[in-house]
Amino acid sequence: MSNAMLELILEATLDTLYMVALSGVISALVGIPLGVLLYVTRPRQVMAHPLLNRSLGIITNIGRSIPFIILMVAIIPFTRMLVGTSIGTNAAAVPLTIAAIPFVARLVEGALNEIPPGLVEAAQSMGATPWQVITKVLLPEARGGIFTALTVTAVTLVSYSAMAGAVGGGGLGDLGIRYGYNRFNPTVMLITVVVLIVMVQGFQSLGDYLVRKSDHK
Repeated sequence: MSNAMLELILEATLDTLYMVALSGVISALVGIPLGVLLYVTRPRQVMAHPLLNRSLGIITNIGRSIPFIILMVAIIPFTRMLVGTSIGTNAAAVPLTIAAIPFVARLVEGALNEIPPGLVEAAQSMGATPWQVITKVLLPEARGGIFTALTVTAVTLVSYSAMAGAVGGGGLGDLGIRYGYNRFNPTVMLITVVVLIVMVQGFQSLGDYLVRKSDHK
């Protein structure tokens, strides 16, 4: 394999890591608070607000129900308005982030569901405010579950970023399609798949490590 192709593979790998990191960080910053809000606004929770909870639930479910490849095409005008182009890594990060936010939110909500209600009740009986319950009880207790949620999200974003290559999103998906599939080069296709597998294993191993470190029980 030529040095030029090796450079293309390295560049595509860095592009994929950039897309996953950018969309992962933004989706975590928005998705974790959204997941907490979905949980605490339920009936009989510390910030119960059924109407807000139903509204957030509907919006979140709509976001999760749209297939990623359709979402990418549907929001092209929004992507172009936001980053000035509809192709490339920055453009691909927009639908990746939008797809990941509701995904993170529901996973975080699920992690909070695992917390025994008695812990929240005990905190409230000692006069804790809703903000204190969230920051001192819910988030610390769900820390392992949140790390698991972010790990699953990162792995999912790797696969989504590969799909983004089908519509000019850059990264390993774009490399595999342009140089592997279109030019009938099975070697490039194989290398692309192997790099994606290694990337997924790396994210999973890092996530498992963080979960173990956060397990305080």
